[in-house]
Amino acid sequence: MSNVLEAKNISVAFGGLLAVNEVNFDIPKGKVVSLIGPNGAGKTTFFNVLTGLYKPSAGTIDFDGKDITDLAPHKIASIGIARTFQNIRLFGLMTAQENLLVAMHSKLKSGITSTILRTPKQRREESEAEDKAQYLLDYVGVGKWTYEFARNLSYGDQRRLEVARALALDPKVLLLDEPTAGMNPQESGVFIEFVKRLVSEKDISVMLIEHDMKVVMSVSERITVLDQGEKIAEGTPDQIKSNARVIEAYLGKAKEAKA
Repeated sequence: MSNVLEAKNISVAFGGLLAVNEVNFDIPKGKVVSLIGPNGAGKTTFFNVLTGLYKPSAGTIDFDGKDITDLAPHKIASIGIARTFQNIRLFGLMTAQENLLVAMHSKLKSGITSTILRTPKQRREESEAEDKAQYLLDYVGVGKWTYEFARNLSYGDQRRLEVARALALDPKVLLLDEPTAGMNPQESGVFIEFVKRLVSEKDISVMLIEHDMKVVMSVSERITVLDQGEKIAEGTPDQIKSNARVIEAYLGKAKEAKA
């Protein structure tokens, strides 16, 4: 099985704090993999390294066979790695369509002059971008809100809009940071089916950070577990469920919190 992304021996230090310690992680082509762990385990820090927001203190990241360790976030997004955020980061006073058009900006070829003059080529490119935005809005299930301000959408629809915006970049890898946070069980079930459809129809690899273990176990082909910045386990959902160290470090804590 070939990998589209390989992170090797990644460490991240903030002053004297080692947030991620020599973590190896790969994303196979056309698969869904998840990264889980208790709060403070280093999951989002690792996510931020993959997308260029943080630079690793040590280690390398290869994407499609090229070293992207030192690339800026906009460069990483432009070559095919898109993400959503744990806290929704939409442009609230832009419409759903405009949020997607902003994401597509790096893909558009019209320059300032042709945009000002509204040349036929520029108008055609703009029309094609609007058609693509509508297609993606329909695809994720928020097509009826094309011209509505993003801030006026329901929480679940804002989550879907954020996924559509990420898809507007034509990614090869989609990183989803707690995408079902705040969703009810029915909405989470719909999301599980959406991710499966996305992988099969769009040939996209997905990496997921998620606290809802039902979502993780239902959609993941491989699960990696972090605790205090270190990888403590990796395997199939069934292997992770029965791993004593995982139960103690993550699943066990979750059960204790509910008790």
